[in-house]
Amino acid sequence: MAMQSENVLTTLNKHGYKAYWVGGCVRDELLERVVDDMDITTSASPEQVMELFDDCIPTGLQHGTVTVRSGGYYFEVTTFRTESEYQDNRRPAAVQFVQDIKEDLQRRDFTMNALAMDVTGTIVDPFGGQADIKEERVRCVGSAMERFGEDALRMLRCVRFASVFDFKIAHNTWKGLVRQKDLLQHIAMERVRTEMVKMMSGPHPLRGLELLYRSDSLAHIKAPVSSTRFNKMLLSNLEQLSGQHVLLRWSLILIAGGYSKDEADVLLRQWTFSNEHRSRITGVLQVEQLIHTSVQEPKDTVSLRSDWIVTVLACGVQAADDWLRIQSALPAEWRNQSEPAEMQVVLVQELAAEWSQSIPVHDLKELDITGEQVLQMVQRKGGPWLGQLMKHLLRETAIGTIANQHEALSAEVKRVVQDDQT
Repeated sequence: MAMQSENVLTTLNKHGYKAYWVGGCVRDELLERVVDDMDITTSASPEQVMELFDDCIPTGLQHGTVTVRSGGYYFEVTTFRTESEYQDNRRPAAVQFVQDIKEDLQRRDFTMNALAMDVTGTIVDPFGGQADIKEERVRCVGSAMERFGEDALRMLRCVRFASVFDFKIAHNTWKGLVRQKDLLQHIAMERVRTEMVKMMSGPHPLRGLELLYRSDSLAHIKAPVSSTRFNKMLLSNLEQLSGQHVLLRWSLILIAGGYSKDEADVLLRQWTFSNEHRSRITGVLQVEQLIHTSVQEPKDTVSLRSDWIVTVLACGVQAADDWLRIQSALPAEWRNQSEPAEMQVVLVQELAAEWSQSIPVHDLKELDITGEQVLQMVQRKGGPWLGQLMKHLLRETAIGTIANQHEALSAEVKRVVQDDQT
């Protein structure tokens, strides 16, 4: 990929144009991180770029961007530009093409992103980005008040970079963020979610959460969240859940915020999470609610096992497994319930995996009897009673009180119907 992008720079240079790798790819190279995107900036106009390369797509001509294909890879090549007058605190109303790379770098958000490197490895760094990277600092280019005023999302990017890289935030940049945070109300939730997911998937999410907590930034977004509702103690082991399991991290955060399944579902919809992710995150909260209810009465192990299996049927195997995995990241006795109830929860945690393994059926279609067969057997019209009866059969078969055999299930159908008629 690096070689293919080098070919693009060399071609531009050969025809008399200046060309540089720019932004995140230069930063990540200096941080010795994996480089994903290799963006290129050039003194050539979009039209001149398109004349030089046969295989290119005019992806954003009004912003000076052409996507060039080289050796099977795609590279965004953007003409040096300045930006004027931002609309909605997020996008420039107009761009002006310039000939000086320094003018282009001046419009960028943070010094560590205002870096360019030519094909010889020479770095253009007019704002001290290399020093800030060395000193592990996120600092705005120029006035933080202006940079955040131009695009309010930069405030969340600032927190995300500090979190993912484990950097500090420069004093004036932090002051600007705290003063301008009210502008976050203009940013689409989809863009907010993207930044938050990147932060939560990173190696230091607690660093980011602490910065959000201290600045109270999330109280100012379109779907606001108050930092005061979160029990920080419950989040202390968040990083034990790896970034690959970011959805579990989200579930733990919502538990720490005291969210019910329904309240969390509304919030995650507003935050534009996909149906699949929303369902996975809130599944854990549903299991937690059912377990909490289950242990309020003293029960023996047989009853607790039955309740667990009913919970798995109601919430699904994935949610039950996720709930179990999250328990190890929560401090002991965090629920503030009675000692007998707490002992029962501990027992469930110890035995739940074994109980889950013992479940022979999870779904109505796995039963060795169909609703149609039940109707024929009892000679009655269908109705809500049939759904209830089938659920009863599934529950009893899953628990193991009835074998999943047609004869045993038929006998149970006859018994239940007979009981209903007496």
